[in-house]
Amino acid sequence: MIMPNNRIIIFTDGGSRGNPGPAAVGVVFKDQNNNVIKEYSESIGETTNGQAEYRAIILGLKKAKSLKYKRVEVRSDSQFIVEQLNGRYKVKEEGIIPLFIQAWNLHLDFDDITINFIPREQNQEADKLVNLELDHQKKVNKIPGL
Repeated sequence: MIMPNNRIIIFTDGGSRGNPGPAAVGVVFKDQNNNVIKEYSESIGETTNGQAEYRAIILGLKKAKSLKYKRVEVRSDSQFIVEQLNGRYKVKEEGIIPLFIQAWNLHLDFDDITINFIPREQNQEADKLVNLELDHQKKVNKIPGL
């Protein structure tokens, strides 16, 4: 059962095969007892790893907002992007600036939000969603006649 007043933990991952190349995002919502509440993944076309990581955070924040969560903790294994969103690194790459602005504006919709770096080993569920999406995309592109 979703309890929007409780803190939700959002694990995000984005990846690109080729950088730039075919890309996908994965998002896992967990409660504070580490129970999976929701999972989301989608192919996002051709993009870079950094753009995919941002798009995963944006997807997670949009879903949390639509579910009326007000207290969120985002966890990502992209230290560079976590540092940018926490104001410790400058955003210089042109393709990242609009995504940074979108993520920043979304994070203003929450009463309490933290964005934390986690090691890749702690982000395996979101990473798995990305790879499943990319594998599916690869298979679809190989079907004759499509």
